[in-house]
Amino acid sequence: MLTTLPYHKTQLTLPIEPGPKVRILTPSNHDYTPEGAQEEIVRRALANPIASPPLSELVKGKQNIVIISSDHTRPVPSHINIPLMLEEIKKGNPEAKVTILVATGMHRPTTPEELVDKFGQKVVDEVPIVNHLSEVDEDMIFLGTLPSGGELWVNKVAVEADLLLADGFIEPHFFAGFSGGRKSVLPGVASRKTVMYNHNSTFISSPYARTGNLENNPIHRDMLFAAEKAKLAFILNVVINAKKEIIYAVAGDRVEAHLKGCQFVRDLVAATPIPGDIVISTNGGYPLDQNLYQAVKGMTAAEASAKAGAVIIMVAGCSDGIGGEAFYHQLADYPSPQAAMDTFLATSKEDTPADQWESQILCRLLIKHKIIMVTDPKWAQAVRDMHLDYAETLEKALAKAKAVKGEEAEITVIPDGVGVIVG
Repeated sequence: MLTTLPYHKTQLTLPIEPGPKVRILTPSNHDYTPEGAQEEIVRRALANPIASPPLSELVKGKQNIVIISSDHTRPVPSHINIPLMLEEIKKGNPEAKVTILVATGMHRPTTPEELVDKFGQKVVDEVPIVNHLSEVDEDMIFLGTLPSGGELWVNKVAVEADLLLADGFIEPHFFAGFSGGRKSVLPGVASRKTVMYNHNSTFISSPYARTGNLENNPIHRDMLFAAEKAKLAFILNVVINAKKEIIYAVAGDRVEAHLKGCQFVRDLVAATPIPGDIVISTNGGYPLDQNLYQAVKGMTAAEASAKAGAVIIMVAGCSDGIGGEAFYHQLADYPSPQAAMDTFLATSKEDTPADQWESQILCRLLIKHKIIMVTDPKWAQAVRDMHLDYAETLEKALAKAKAVKGEEAEITVIPDGVGVIVG
């Protein structure tokens, strides 16, 4: 039985067969069978909102309704979610003006082609869509001070809505605990200065800012506050499988519905570590593996199942490159990961530069482990500049790893590093 690993929009075949020294780490419920087709699952969630009136009731009397929706870096099946949300809105208030605000966070704007791919041509033609631009200060409104002390600035399109809604999905997140819910506001549609304060080095270093954990998580605490101040009234969040198909959905209150969805994900994807001398991970394929920046998430799953000094092999297509100049230079401009880490930890919360949080986590991994990237050859030099190793194929990566750990090394394979909670 050969194992395949998602890579961009295709797959790579693991060149070794599972056995006593090659073990596959997947959640115990990875073969979960959903109750009904995708659209049926979403309709059922909307018909049974958690701690909230139905959406068709909430929209009554509202004239300016805004739906925050994830951007091109997230595999949210918005082409299913958004039309069903619009259907509920029209049922309760056919005259309401609806705007979609794309939660780009700190990412680049979603292109017209990507909008069509994400929402479908009909939605793009009929509904105004606005890309959030975090660096445009005049687009933001001040909403107070975060529990952590930072300033909360949120996109005025969201703040000025009569009713603020959000479409998204829930998966394990490597420092916010889980995606979805409150993350639609912060970092989704918050200003650059707010995001950078929330993602400061002290919070990223917190032992509570880890995959699958919300309790005492300082990043999550700020995000909850931001969603409350922005008056996020209703969410539709889905859970997807490895094929990017909806298998579960929650709708309703931004806190209660999200918590129920998080519990479902925790029960679904929790996995016991299989300590390995060599750990192979992925980012679940496109769109989550479109750059090295995003691929750090899958590496943290490998970290959670790696022996001391293990070699991590990360498989990611990186069709969109490294993930930004700032991210590149935050590692490449330093002689070692430790030198970069020392700089990050000495940076004040107010002065957190863009992408430092991702660089900090990557440095944490590189200080403990050798990391080999299997990706497009065009990024080989950039990968090496950032203190990772590079291999063009899985075969070559394994040969390099075994040269370090020996031919008898125990190998752990994580086919979907962003779809598992290891611990």
